[in-house]
Amino acid sequence: MMLALIGVNHKTAPIALREKIAIGRDELAETTRALASTPGVAECMIVSTCNRVELVAVVEGADVPVAGFLASYFGIDAQVLAPHLYTYHDKEAVGHLFRMAASLDSMVVGEPQILGQVKEAFAVARAAGTVSSQLEHLLQSAFTAAKKARSETGIGSNSVSIASVAVDLARKIFGSLEGRTVFLVGAGKMSELAARHLVQQGAGAILVSNRTAERARRLAEEISGPVVPQVIDFDQLYEAASRADIVISSTGAPHPIFRREHGQAFLHKRRNRPMFFIDIAVPRDVAPEMNDLDGIFVYDIDDLQQVAAAHMEERGRQAIDAETLIAAEVERFHLRQRTVNAAPAIVALQKMAEEIRVAEIERLHNRLGALTEGQLAAVEALTRGLVNKFLHPPMQALKQAAREGDEARLEVLCEEWSVSMAAHAEAQRAGEPAKSLPKGPSAEAGSESGPEANTEAAAEADIARRVVNFQVFEGGMGARK
Repeated sequence: MMLALIGVNHKTAPIALREKIAIGRDELAETTRALASTPGVAECMIVSTCNRVELVAVVEGADVPVAGFLASYFGIDAQVLAPHLYTYHDKEAVGHLFRMAASLDSMVVGEPQILGQVKEAFAVARAAGTVSSQLEHLLQSAFTAAKKARSETGIGSNSVSIASVAVDLARKIFGSLEGRTVFLVGAGKMSELAARHLVQQGAGAILVSNRTAERARRLAEEISGPVVPQVIDFDQLYEAASRADIVISSTGAPHPIFRREHGQAFLHKRRNRPMFFIDIAVPRDVAPEMNDLDGIFVYDIDDLQQVAAAHMEERGRQAIDAETLIAAEVERFHLRQRTVNAAPAIVALQKMAEEIRVAEIERLHNRLGALTEGQLAAVEALTRGLVNKFLHPPMQALKQAAREGDEARLEVLCEEWSVSMAAHAEAQRAGEPAKSLPKGPSAEAGSESGPEANTEAAAEADIARRVVNFQVFEGGMGARK
């Protein structure tokens, strides 16, 4: 098995192409299941935002036609799409995913929305049943790395987003937003962020409209302050839009909601006073032909890149620190992936030792006589501690061989200690709590988490069990293909 990541983003494809393969929230689960049905795909998820569509999949080999899925599913000529696609495998795919989650691959480096969007895509894939152990382990590691980048570097300071860049553009266009009327079309997260920035910039009036009136009212209540937003019924959209100097649109409509004929009507009502449309939706809410009208100025999400470039310059040093941190996290993940190949052998070794320990205690049970709970706990702790100390050197040797990728040495060690690398099913069963002394309370009191246990050995045992619980086993991505 191997990891594959295929996609397009704002750097490789224009918005005219990206909007053809954009996947709405309501369609994401169905599309993810369709990808999962592709022969050779074992696990998958899809990240679809205004700036990217990326397929993340665990596949049987490099020849699995994941790249062709986008073209066939959306009915696009594969030769037209191919120049805009990027493809990563295994460690490179991990690196790209970690950078994406940390917003290092975003239009605005450091923007906080992408991590939430990746988490949402992962949740949808989970609910759709297309995620198993390998993507589970990968994504949890990516989330941890992204949070670490934001907390340990300055990349998240003075948070910016596409919405804030859109408002910054509007302010630069007019010089000041004071006294200007702004119309927010769409009441999603982008609109909420834009609204908050508009209030900070002193917008004179804010209109809010959404297909679901309740969401528009909720947004108006949340951002209410010096300026009280006015909620506009969606069926009054075109009548109200003519009142606005700036329209910021971010709906999930599959087709433009503002077309050339609407722009002509707006200009007539405004007596040719100019209007600015900032379209941060993908697919676009504003038809490109609107830009042909004198007095109508349209900026789509690709136009925002020029404004975003200024933010990237300011964050250059923080981004370098974050890149270094993410690179280290990718290397740590890769090292763990190599190390987990020893997990079945480690768990099998533990299981064998535990069976011997329990058998010896049971054999001597009658000779020990009637022991108190405290005495039973002491025997339990003593025997577990001895077993853990004896197991520590061979477990370290197994993991060291796995880290170094020394398969021959790993097999020799397994043979020497009479454990099997192929005993994955046996190892999984061994991940369950082992039976102990006949009397439950004493066994728990003397478990390896107790004060008498050797903590280092207990930690080694815990790591091995958690590896098995993750079910990242021999043949995992990046290790055996």
